[in-house]
Amino acid sequence: MREGLECSRDRMRAKHPLPGAPVTARLTRRPGGPARLRALLESGQTIVAPGAFDPLSARLVEEAGFPAVYMTGFGTSAALIGRPDVGLLTMTEMAGNAARIAACVDVPVIADADTGYGNPLNVIRTVGAYEAAGVAGIHLEDQVAPKKCGHMEGKLVIPAEEMAQKVRAAVEARVQPDFVIIARTDARAVEGLERALQRGRMYRDAGADVLFIEALTSEAEAEAAVTAFPDVPLLFNWAEGGKTPPISLDRLRELGYRIVIFPISTLLAATGAMRWILQEIAQAGTPAAAMREMPTFAEFVEFIGLPQVHEAEQRYAVKATGPGTGGADGSDV
Repeated sequence: MREGLECSRDRMRAKHPLPGAPVTARLTRRPGGPARLRALLESGQTIVAPGAFDPLSARLVEEAGFPAVYMTGFGTSAALIGRPDVGLLTMTEMAGNAARIAACVDVPVIADADTGYGNPLNVIRTVGAYEAAGVAGIHLEDQVAPKKCGHMEGKLVIPAEEMAQKVRAAVEARVQPDFVIIARTDARAVEGLERALQRGRMYRDAGADVLFIEALTSEAEAEAAVTAFPDVPLLFNWAEGGKTPPISLDRLRELGYRIVIFPISTLLAATGAMRWILQEIAQAGTPAAAMREMPTFAEFVEFIGLPQVHEAEQRYAVKATGPGTGGADGSDV
C-alpha cells in the first residue's frame, strides 16, 4: 500500500500545467465526447477505460493517460450512498454523477445507465439526461428492476424482445448520432451462454453500437463471444474479484475486444488507502508519520487546478482605481 502511495505521489509531483493552456482548463467541459469515442472505436485500438466513481477518481484516470473513463454504477452507489449496487440509485442521481465526472475530464466518459430505469419511454428520458450530462456513451442492461451488480447472485432478466425495444428506443432517442449505445446482457448467469449470445444478436439488430456480454465464466467463453460477433465491437468487463476470471490485456486485444473496463480498481484501492491512513491516525494519534508517503497539500491543489483558478482570477479581476472608489471609472456607485 505504501509503495503505491509513493508512486502516486511521484506522478503527481511530475505533473505541470501545459504551457499556453487556456485559463478555463478543467473548469469547463471539452465538447465532442461522443465523436471522440467513435473515433477511438474506429481506430482499431482497444480502449482501456478504468472505472471512476467521482470526479477526483476520473481526474486520476485521465492523469494516468487512459483514453477514456468508465463511470461505474457499483462505485457510484458505494460513493454516493455507501450501499451496494442493487438498484437503489435513481436515474437522476446516476446522471448527476455522470455530469460531474464528464465536466472535469477531457477524455470521453462511458457511463453505466443500469436498466434505463423503466420501459422504453423511461429509456428515452434516460438517454436525454445522459446526453445532457456530457458523457460519450452509456450501457443499458436487460435485468429486471431493481437490478443487481452483474457479478452478484440472484439476477433476473426481462424478455429479450422487451430489451430489444428498449435498445431501439435508445438508438432513436439520441440527439447526437455519435452517442454510443452499448447493450449489455446479463443472461449468461440466468439462461446460459448460448441464450446470452442470441440476445446479443437481437440487441445488435435493434441498433446497438457495442455489445457487452456480462459475467462470462472462462476465457473460452470470452473467445466464443468474440467469435459470435465479428461485425460489432465488444466490451469486456474485467470485474475485479467477479465471476469472470482475470485475462491479460494482451490476450483480450488478441481476441479482439474493443473496450476493456476495470470498474472498481480505483474504488478498492481508495478504500484500502483510506483504511490504512485511518488506522495510522487511530494508532499514532496523528497522520504525521505517514505524510511523507502522501502527496503534499501544495501538490494536491496543483493537481486539482488551483493554478488555473488563480490565473483566471487575475485575468478577470476588476482593477481598483483608488481608495473609496466604487466604480471602474472612478465614480461612486
